[in-house]
Amino acid sequence: MLAEKTNFTITRMVRLLEVSRSGYYVWLDRKPSDRMIRQDGLEQKVAWFHGDSDEVYGSPRILADLRADGETISRKTVAKIMQRLGLVGICPKKWKTTTIIDHADAYPVDAVKREWDTGALNQVWVGDITYLRTWEGWVYLATVIDAHSRRVIGWAIAAHMRTDLIEDALMMAMALRGDRPAHVIFHSDRGTQGGFNWSSQHSDHGGIRWGVPQVG
Repeated sequence: MLAEKTNFTITRMVRLLEVSRSGYYVWLDRKPSDRMIRQDGLEQKVAWFHGDSDEVYGSPRILADLRADGETISRKTVAKIMQRLGLVGICPKKWKTTTIIDHADAYPVDAVKREWDTGALNQVWVGDITYLRTWEGWVYLATVIDAHSRRVIGWAIAAHMRTDLIEDALMMAMALRGDRPAHVIFHSDRGTQGGFNWSSQHSDHGGIRWGVPQVG
Protein backbone atom coordinates (compact mmCIF):
# COMPACT_ATOMS: atom_id res chain seq x y z
CA MET A 1 0.00 0.00 0.00
CA LEU A 2 2.82 2.36 0.83
CA ALA A 3 4.43 1.70 -2.55
CA GLU A 4 1.15 2.21 -4.43
CA LYS A 5 -0.26 5.19 -2.57
CA THR A 6 0.66 7.53 -5.43
CA ASN A 7 -1.45 5.43 -7.81
CA PHE A 8 -4.44 4.53 -5.64
CA THR A 9 -6.24 6.06 -2.70
CA ILE A 10 -5.87 4.51 0.75
CA THR A 11 -9.63 4.03 0.93
CA ARG A 12 -9.71 2.02 -2.26
CA MET A 13 -6.70 -0.13 -1.33
CA VAL A 14 -7.96 -1.06 2.15
CA ARG A 15 -11.26 -2.07 0.56
CA LEU A 16 -9.64 -4.19 -2.15
CA LEU A 17 -7.14 -5.77 0.23
CA GLU A 18 -9.73 -6.22 2.96
CA VAL A 19 -7.62 -4.62 5.68
CA SER A 20 -8.46 -1.87 8.14
CA ARG A 21 -7.51 1.73 7.51
CA SER A 22 -6.46 2.16 11.15
CA GLY A 23 -4.27 -0.96 10.95
CA TYR A 24 -2.42 0.50 7.98
CA TYR A 25 -1.63 3.73 9.85
CA VAL A 26 -0.54 1.82 12.95
CA TRP A 27 1.89 -0.16 10.76
CA LEU A 28 3.04 3.03 9.07
CA ASP A 29 3.94 4.68 12.39
CA ARG A 30 5.57 1.55 13.81
CA LYS A 31 9.33 1.83 14.31
CA PRO A 32 11.49 -0.93 12.84
CA SER A 33 12.56 -3.61 15.31
CA ASP A 34 16.16 -4.04 16.44
CA ARG A 35 16.30 -7.25 14.42
CA MET A 36 15.24 -5.46 11.23
CA ILE A 37 17.73 -2.65 11.85
CA ARG A 38 20.56 -5.15 12.33
CA GLN A 39 19.51 -7.10 9.25
CA ASP A 40 19.48 -3.96 7.10
CA GLY A 41 22.88 -2.95 8.47
CA LEU A 42 24.39 -6.35 7.73
CA GLU A 43 23.01 -6.35 4.21
CA GLN A 44 24.54 -2.95 3.54
CA LYS A 45 27.93 -4.09 4.87
CA VAL A 46 27.89 -7.34 2.92
CA ALA A 47 27.01 -5.48 -0.27
CA TRP A 48 29.76 -2.92 0.38
CA PHE A 49 32.50 -5.48 1.12
CA HIS A 50 31.49 -7.50 -1.94
CA GLY A 51 31.58 -4.43 -4.17
CA ASP A 52 34.87 -3.24 -2.66
CA SER A 53 36.45 -6.55 -3.69
CA ASP A 54 35.38 -5.97 -7.31
CA GLU A 55 32.67 -8.58 -6.74
CA VAL A 56 35.28 -11.31 -6.18
CA TYR A 57 34.86 -12.14 -2.48
CA GLY A 58 32.63 -15.00 -1.39
CA SER A 59 31.15 -15.64 2.05
CA PRO A 60 34.42 -16.74 3.76
CA ARG A 61 36.31 -13.51 3.00
CA ILE A 62 33.30 -11.29 3.60
CA LEU A 63 32.84 -13.09 6.93
CA ALA A 64 36.43 -12.18 7.83
CA ASP A 65 35.80 -8.53 6.87
CA LEU A 66 32.62 -8.39 8.95
CA ARG A 67 34.31 -9.86 12.00
CA ALA A 68 37.22 -7.44 11.58
CA ASP A 69 34.59 -4.70 11.54
CA GLY A 70 33.31 -5.90 14.92
CA GLU A 71 30.32 -7.98 13.82
CA THR A 72 29.50 -11.27 15.52
CA ILE A 73 28.09 -13.41 12.74
CA SER A 74 28.35 -16.92 11.29
CA ARG A 75 29.39 -17.91 7.80
CA LYS A 76 25.99 -19.49 7.22
CA THR A 77 24.27 -16.15 7.91
CA VAL A 78 26.64 -14.35 5.53
CA ALA A 79 25.93 -16.94 2.84
CA LYS A 80 22.17 -16.48 3.29
CA ILE A 81 22.47 -12.69 3.05
CA MET A 82 24.54 -12.98 -0.13
CA GLN A 83 22.00 -15.38 -1.61
CA ARG A 84 19.15 -13.01 -0.70
CA LEU A 85 20.98 -10.09 -2.32
CA GLY A 86 21.98 -12.11 -5.38
CA LEU A 87 25.72 -11.72 -4.67
CA VAL A 88 28.15 -14.40 -5.83
CA GLY A 89 31.91 -14.60 -5.31
CA ILE A 90 34.45 -15.75 -7.88
CA CYS A 91 36.61 -18.77 -7.15
CA PRO A 92 39.36 -19.58 -9.68
CA LYS A 93 39.93 -23.22 -10.49
CA LYS A 94 42.27 -24.99 -8.13
CA TRP A 95 45.71 -25.61 -9.56
CA LYS A 96 47.03 -29.13 -9.55
CA THR A 97 50.61 -29.51 -8.37
CA THR A 98 52.72 -30.71 -11.29
CA THR A 99 56.27 -29.94 -10.14
CA ILE A 100 56.89 -33.15 -8.19
CA ILE A 101 59.21 -35.20 -10.33
CA ASP A 102 58.60 -38.79 -11.27
CA HIS A 103 61.97 -40.42 -11.94
CA ALA A 104 60.29 -42.97 -14.19
CA ASP A 105 59.02 -40.42 -16.71
CA ALA A 106 60.77 -39.29 -19.88
CA TYR A 107 61.32 -35.64 -18.96
CA PRO A 108 64.91 -34.32 -18.87
CA VAL A 109 66.69 -33.84 -15.56
CA ASP A 110 67.14 -30.44 -13.93
CA ALA A 111 69.75 -28.64 -16.03
CA VAL A 112 70.09 -25.84 -13.45
CA LYS A 113 70.69 -28.12 -10.45
CA ARG A 114 69.14 -25.50 -8.15
CA GLU A 115 71.87 -22.95 -8.93
CA TRP A 116 69.86 -19.99 -10.18
CA ASP A 117 72.30 -17.10 -10.05
CA THR A 118 75.60 -18.01 -11.67
CA GLY A 119 76.96 -14.47 -11.30
CA ALA A 120 76.38 -13.33 -14.88
CA LEU A 121 73.55 -12.26 -17.16
CA ASN A 122 72.03 -14.56 -19.76
CA GLN A 123 73.14 -17.78 -18.09
CA VAL A 124 69.83 -18.89 -16.54
CA TRP A 125 66.38 -17.58 -17.40
CA VAL A 126 63.37 -18.67 -15.36
CA GLY A 127 59.73 -18.62 -16.40
CA ASP A 128 56.31 -19.00 -14.85
CA ILE A 129 52.62 -18.45 -15.58
CA THR A 130 50.09 -16.70 -13.36
CA TYR A 131 46.48 -15.66 -13.83
CA LEU A 132 45.01 -12.16 -13.56
CA ARG A 133 41.44 -10.97 -13.22
CA THR A 134 40.43 -8.22 -15.66
CA TRP A 135 37.17 -6.53 -16.60
CA GLU A 136 36.95 -8.93 -19.57
CA GLY A 137 37.60 -12.05 -17.51
CA TRP A 138 40.61 -14.13 -16.44
CA VAL A 139 43.81 -13.92 -18.51
CA TYR A 140 47.15 -15.69 -18.19
CA LEU A 141 50.51 -13.91 -17.87
CA ALA A 142 53.74 -15.69 -18.83
CA THR A 143 57.03 -14.11 -17.75
CA VAL A 144 60.72 -14.72 -18.42
CA ILE A 145 63.17 -13.43 -15.79
CA ASP A 146 66.96 -13.32 -15.83
CA ALA A 147 67.96 -15.21 -12.70
CA HIS A 148 71.01 -12.98 -12.14
CA SER A 149 69.46 -9.50 -12.47
CA ARG A 150 65.94 -10.68 -11.53
CA ARG A 151 64.66 -8.43 -14.27
CA VAL A 152 61.63 -9.34 -16.37
CA ILE A 153 62.98 -9.57 -19.89
CA GLY A 154 59.99 -11.13 -21.62
CA TRP A 155 56.27 -11.44 -21.09
CA ALA A 156 53.05 -12.36 -22.89
CA ILE A 157 49.35 -12.26 -22.03
CA ALA A 158 46.60 -14.43 -23.50
CA ALA A 159 43.22 -15.89 -22.63
CA HIS A 160 44.77 -19.38 -22.69
CA MET A 161 47.86 -21.10 -21.29
CA ARG A 162 48.92 -23.10 -24.31
CA THR A 163 52.52 -23.59 -25.38
CA ASP A 164 52.61 -20.54 -27.65
CA LEU A 165 51.93 -18.26 -24.66
CA ILE A 166 55.30 -19.23 -23.18
CA GLU A 167 56.99 -19.14 -26.57
CA ASP A 168 55.80 -15.55 -27.14
CA ALA A 169 57.28 -14.48 -23.79
CA LEU A 170 60.52 -16.28 -24.59
CA MET A 171 60.76 -14.72 -28.05
CA MET A 172 60.45 -11.27 -26.46
CA ALA A 173 63.29 -12.12 -24.09
CA MET A 174 65.45 -13.36 -26.94
CA ALA A 175 64.80 -10.16 -28.88
CA LEU A 176 65.66 -7.98 -25.88
CA ARG A 177 68.82 -9.94 -25.09
CA GLY A 178 70.01 -10.26 -28.66
CA ASP A 179 73.69 -10.20 -27.66
CA ARG A 180 73.78 -13.34 -25.53
CA PRO A 181 75.98 -16.44 -25.11
CA ALA A 182 75.68 -19.40 -27.42
CA HIS A 183 73.67 -21.29 -24.80
CA VAL A 184 71.18 -20.06 -22.19
CA ILE A 185 69.30 -22.37 -19.84
CA PHE A 186 65.57 -21.61 -19.59
CA HIS A 187 64.13 -23.09 -16.40
CA SER A 188 60.37 -23.54 -15.94
CA ASP A 189 58.01 -25.78 -14.05
CA ARG A 190 56.23 -28.62 -15.73
CA GLY A 191 52.81 -27.01 -15.71
CA THR A 192 50.28 -28.28 -18.22
CA GLN A 193 52.05 -27.18 -21.39
CA GLY A 194 53.25 -30.62 -22.32
CA GLY A 195 54.34 -29.49 -25.76
CA PHE A 196 56.78 -27.07 -24.18
CA ASN A 197 58.70 -29.73 -22.27
CA TRP A 198 60.56 -31.30 -25.18
CA SER A 199 62.34 -34.55 -24.48
CA SER A 200 65.69 -33.00 -25.45
CA GLN A 201 67.21 -30.16 -23.48
CA HIS A 202 69.04 -28.99 -26.60
CA SER A 203 67.04 -26.93 -29.06
CA ASP A 204 67.76 -24.92 -32.17
CA HIS A 205 65.72 -21.98 -30.78
CA GLY A 206 68.59 -19.47 -30.75
CA GLY A 207 70.85 -21.54 -28.51
CA ILE A 208 68.33 -21.89 -25.68
CA ARG A 209 68.55 -25.03 -23.58
CA TRP A 210 65.41 -26.10 -21.79
CA GLY A 211 65.71 -26.92 -18.10
CA VAL A 212 63.01 -28.78 -16.18
CA PRO A 213 63.16 -28.37 -12.39
CA GLN A 214 63.18 -31.09 -9.80
CA VAL A 215 60.94 -29.64 -7.10
CA GLY A 216 59.89 -31.54 -4.02
